[in-house]
Amino acid sequence: MKLVILDRATLGFDVDVSIFEKFGEVISYDVTKANETLERVKDADIVITNKVVINKEHMDNSKMKLVCITATGTNNVDLVYAKEKNIEVKNVAGYSTSSVVQVAFSMIFHFVTRLDYYKKYVDEGNWQKSEIFTHIDMPIFELANKRVGIIGLGEIGRDFARKAKAFDCEVVYYSTSGKNSNDEYKRVELEELLSTCDIISIHAPLNESTKDLLNYENMKNMKDGAILLNLGRGGIINEPDLAKIIDEKEIFCGIDVVSAEPIKESNQLLNVKNKNRLLLTPHIGWASVEARTRLINLVAKNIEEFIK
Repeated sequence: MKLVILDRATLGFDVDVSIFEKFGEVISYDVTKANETLERVKDADIVITNKVVINKEHMDNSKMKLVCITATGTNNVDLVYAKEKNIEVKNVAGYSTSSVVQVAFSMIFHFVTRLDYYKKYVDEGNWQKSEIFTHIDMPIFELANKRVGIIGLGEIGRDFARKAKAFDCEVVYYSTSGKNSNDEYKRVELEELLSTCDIISIHAPLNESTKDLLNYENMKNMKDGAILLNLGRGGIINEPDLAKIIDEKEIFCGIDVVSAEPIKESNQLLNVKNKNRLLLTPHIGWASVEARTRLINLVAKNIEEFIK
């Protein structure tokens, strides 16, 4: 049996993928461009892909029997045609919850404790010259008693909520589908969540009801000093509107996902004037070593179940 990994680089080279060798010959490519896919999959029984697109042409001109997606999303594979061709497609879910939530809280702490400022203060020799024992020119804030609003109370949203409660925060949520009901936390409308919460964290999927859910008109109602996080999907926040509001209003934003990745040079978030209000990270929320190890093991489990 022949297995082909099309975008090994997306898994990181600090995690081991040798577990796949027990299933047969493994050929691995760090990156695969669109015009290279057909040649690389034509002799494969099993194709392993994260973001490389697998379409009708690839399925018609190969002997693939199984496509393993090293992610939760499946929009890079033509699922309808795969079903017609009797090609099984398996994704992986639930592997990155702890990682995403940890990165979200890291972003919160970046804004409320400003350790980067205080590290720089000491590294540049300023503490040694101080006339007093402390230096508190950059305010720090506690999480206790802050109101936290979660947009999307799925598995990741619920884990974020539990950890927020551990810091003695009040937790409310907005259901993007309108169907999610949770007895533990108060459900509110989006307008109330945006206007009353000190911290807002997005953990929702991108669909027709969430695209541009946050825009200039509703974000301008956020509290001064509020923290807005998006570790859900790019496109939920209108990015030109967010860039505009960051330069007009004192809100702080941690953004791990954008509408087109890698981020485009033309993305207006790269050009905000108040850069201290924006923390942009290159879609790292899912990617702890432990999460990626779980991911690889779950992909191997999918292959085992297919072979049985």
